[in-house]
Amino acid sequence: MPIAYPYIQYGGVWTTSQATDAVAASNWAKPPSPKLFAWGNNANGQLGIGNTTSYSSPKQVGSLTNWLQITSGYTGNTLAIKTDGTLWSWGNNSNGQLGLGNTTYYSSPKQVGALTNWLQVVAGFYYASAIKTDGTIWAWGYNVNGQLGLGNRNNYSSPMQIGALNTWAQISVGTQSSAAIKTDGTLWMWGSNFGGNLGLGNTTKYSSPKQVGSLTNWKLVRQGSSSTFAIKTDGTLWAWGYNNDGRLGLGNTTYAFSSPVQVGALTNWSSISPGANFSISTKTDGSLWSWGVNSYGQLGLGNTTAYSSPKQIGALTNWTVISSVQYAVFSINSNGNLYSWGYNSQGQLGLGSTLNYSSPKQVGALSSWTILPISGYSSNNGFGIALT
Repeated sequence: MPIAYPYIQYGGVWTTSQATDAVAASNWAKPPSPKLFAWGNNANGQLGIGNTTSYSSPKQVGSLTNWLQITSGYTGNTLAIKTDGTLWSWGNNSNGQLGLGNTTYYSSPKQVGALTNWLQVVAGFYYASAIKTDGTIWAWGYNVNGQLGLGNRNNYSSPMQIGALNTWAQISVGTQSSAAIKTDGTLWMWGSNFGGNLGLGNTTKYSSPKQVGSLTNWKLVRQGSSSTFAIKTDGTLWAWGYNNDGRLGLGNTTYAFSSPVQVGALTNWSSISPGANFSISTKTDGSLWSWGVNSYGQLGLGNTTAYSSPKQIGALTNWTVISSVQYAVFSINSNGNLYSWGYNSQGQLGLGSTLNYSSPKQVGALSSWTILPISGYSSNNGFGIALT
């Protein structure tokens, strides 16, 4: 039986069972005619529309209708996977983060190699990582803190395999650290360990994957800036790393935590998307929650007050997909409408202006939005995929 197409429901979050099924069978349902749209800052050509002009409302990227997944890095680079399993990249390439074997910038999509078995890709701070349908994990780009997981600190401009295992199910990257979940539900991390964001009980850097504890019930993991969040199969939410500004949602501003700490006691968390110093999360009832720094209204609460514990955004319970960029948020509801809020200096909210908004505002009138970027640590631009 084909599994449900995961990016539509979860904005790029694989559960362990979904990843296992996909790796084993590759029989997941494909969405019809998915078009890619981009907007916001385009100084490095990261919007992929063939120029470096910035746009404050969505523009279609080319005319193709076979886009599967999208991710945007903090340094103005973008990577995407198509429904045929090919991997594409464009934008800033100063450290080889596009994976094209060079450091040339591109303002339109370029294929990374010729393979057709890419499953998930995420972009971070000058680097990227990806998983193939065979369960292997790959990385490339900037590697000063060992964030590529290759056992060294060398930069690479082409994809390099991390170890020899083929049991990887999900990957996440942050500023200079990475996290991954295996098909057995174990959690692994590597790279920079500022504030203990690797969850290993210390602040030591590691250039190859290290297991976080011994549990086998991790469902998804997402990284922000020097912080990490994860949800277990029991629906509990956990956080660790830097917390001087309350970004972990633990109700305090303790400097840092180097091991996973539970966020509250609830067991109904379904997704998490950290930004630079805040986070957005959904519960299984479709409600939307936020916490952390709120200087630009990025928490969506109608104010600019910071909160160190989760606060519900409005009263609606129909939120399905979320994605945070540096200081802004995008979310799709069950009607297929796209909303955004927060920092908007580059028009990254897609609202046709550069005004900040502290509560959700609908982007255009389309009701066919289904996919948002997998958050790594992306910057002042926005992307979305709509089905037509």
